[in-house]
Amino acid sequence: MVWYRIVDAISGEPQLPPGPTRLPDYFPVEPKGCEHRAQKLFSCISNQATEKARDMEKLGYHKSYYPDVEVKPVEKPKNVDGEDLPKPGDNPLDECRSLIAYYKRCCDRELRKRKNWILTEPYRVQEEYRYQKESKSEK
Repeated sequence: MVWYRIVDAISGEPQLPPGPTRLPDYFPVEPKGCEHRAQKLFSCISNQATEKARDMEKLGYHKSYYPDVEVKPVEKPKNVDGEDLPKPGDNPLDECRSLIAYYKRCCDRELRKRKNWILTEPYRVQEEYRYQKESKSEK
């Protein structure tokens, strides 16, 4: 653990690859040893990124999840000269870019350890707990 802190101090701040900010595939996990980084990221996403996403939805700048739905603005911007308003094409996760980089570096390191490997394993639901499809003979 001390060794990784020395390596982190020498290597500096982690950088995400250029391009749009994305969360890692294993995102909602909180491995042992990364609790502090994960909580900072979760709070940033729930506060700053969510506020920016809601503002983008109000102004009509967000992308629709459905191809046949046209996005329309809900309300007009009150302060046209305001620099705090989002612009079209903004990514709400850009608010948390450095925290995502720290979270990714910590999780990439900690998920390899034996105490956290179960967090990356897929799980399977037993047959008796699965939803049963209605068969034609039951109708």
